[in-house]
Amino acid sequence: MFRRVLALPSGRIATGILAAVALLALLGPLLAPQDPLATSDQVLAPVSTGHWLGTDYLGRDVLSRLLDGSRLSVLGALEVAVTALVVGTVPGVLSVYWGRTFEWVTLRLADTLVALPFLLFAVAVIALLGNGLTQAMLVTGVLVAPLFYRVSRAATLTVARSPYVEAALLSGASVGRVVRRHVALKVLPPIAVALAQTIGVGFVIVSSLTFLGIGVQPPDPTWGGLLASDLGYLAQRPWAPVAPALLIMATVWASNLLADAVRDVSGEAGRALLAGRAARAERARSAATGGGA
Repeated sequence: MFRRVLALPSGRIATGILAAVALLALLGPLLAPQDPLATSDQVLAPVSTGHWLGTDYLGRDVLSRLLDGSRLSVLGALEVAVTALVVGTVPGVLSVYWGRTFEWVTLRLADTLVALPFLLFAVAVIALLGNGLTQAMLVTGVLVAPLFYRVSRAATLTVARSPYVEAALLSGASVGRVVRRHVALKVLPPIAVALAQTIGVGFVIVSSLTFLGIGVQPPDPTWGGLLASDLGYLAQRPWAPVAPALLIMATVWASNLLADAVRDVSGEAGRALLAGRAARAERARSAATGGGA
């Protein structure tokens, strides 16, 4: 699937942008030209050779803070996506096989999480557990998990009615073996689409929470935190929010573009599979007709 995604122009563009963002997360703190936490007397300095993006209200180099904040922003988005993937996918698949009681309980939990006010719930939990990125992202991932629950459950239901899956269960195969051998490969494509979309959603959520000062301890830099710190000084530096806003927009756009590419590839693979099965059935029918003649 990855090779097919890279064969599409949209897949190559999305992968290139996300790879660049990943490199920023890995190497950003090392590439920062100055200490991102060091203050100076050059407050709200304009763009110059010494400060490529100027300085903020405390005299800190904005480019250094932008590069150093890439790690927290990317890690936060990945924590949201992975938490939602695990919390939503596992119950979604098992709800098809573990009986009506487990199905009813998980469906009600998913409906409850969807109905919860996102921001208020996140603030309440963080007030109990402490203001930290891990706590904030775990709570956010749980609130996003119903997306994966519904996608994985819908995909599993379509596979569970297949004759070969029913035959495997009747022959004594365990639920775990059926899920690993027959269900997992069929469920992975829609899960991959949901995961790519959730990474983009995670960046928006991380930026929104850190914009409000939730999930990050000052003076640690994040992309959302840089946007928040620049709001009070737009008259002096009206161009200041451009760089972090462009990074957030490009990352979210690339995640959605990758999700579209994976969806296109999955649809093509499914149509090819159906065409191959129809061709084999036609050849078998022709052979049987010829043999009878």
